[in-house]
Amino acid sequence: MRILLSNDDGYFSPGLAALARALAALGEVTVVAPERDRSGASNSLTLDRPLSVRTAANGFFFVNGTPTDCVHLAVTGLLDHLPDIVVSGINHGANMGDDTIYSGTVAAATEGYLLGIPSIAISLNSRDPHNFDTAGRVAADLVRRFVRQPVGQPVLINVNVPDVAHAALAGMEVTRLGKRHKAEAVVKTTNPRGQTVYWVGAAGGAQDAGPGTDFHAVSANKVSITPLQVDLTHNPQIPFITDWLAA
Repeated sequence: MRILLSNDDGYFSPGLAALARALAALGEVTVVAPERDRSGASNSLTLDRPLSVRTAANGFFFVNGTPTDCVHLAVTGLLDHLPDIVVSGINHGANMGDDTIYSGTVAAATEGYLLGIPSIAISLNSRDPHNFDTAGRVAADLVRRFVRQPVGQPVLINVNVPDVAHAALAGMEVTRLGKRHKAEAVVKTTNPRGQTVYWVGAAGGAQDAGPGTDFHAVSANKVSITPLQVDLTHNPQIPFITDWLAA
């Protein structure tokens, strides 16, 4: 199996290294990741300048672009073969609910999916994560499942893993995305030149976190498995907008 890895925390991330170790025995692993932290980059492609690809001492490729750039370059010409699966992560922090819209981790997997490749985004539910091995084992279990039971179609799976020892996991649960409260206010401060600058506020807490959501599963020490789609069409509103335009 040919496995393409990427992330949004940068090629030097311990989460990415842990993922590469966990999947090394399962096939041919290639890493193409951003040269620096690109958290929150979402699905952006770099179109205003050329991109460069360099090789780190450990063999990882790194790109001066976004997570989406990394997967796009890898699949459309950088590599001499198509990967069988794309795995993005292990992210430092959860990507649940609204996070998926902004997440570079999810974006890298989404690009694989858009290019016709089964893709997984995997995140560890802590901003100060310790149990990368747990998330690595979860990723390896899922990739083995793809080998044993090929899905036959592109799928995009968002995985969130509690930051606990593997033995403490309470299983896996297929979930839907929950929803956060609106973000906290921006943080206003002054830079060394006396200019006013702003930091984007922290994400809000969970609002829709009931049974069946990713938030609920992870809070119960379960691995959350959420299938995602890219079609943004709000189908129930099509008749409403049609009538509105006709009025």
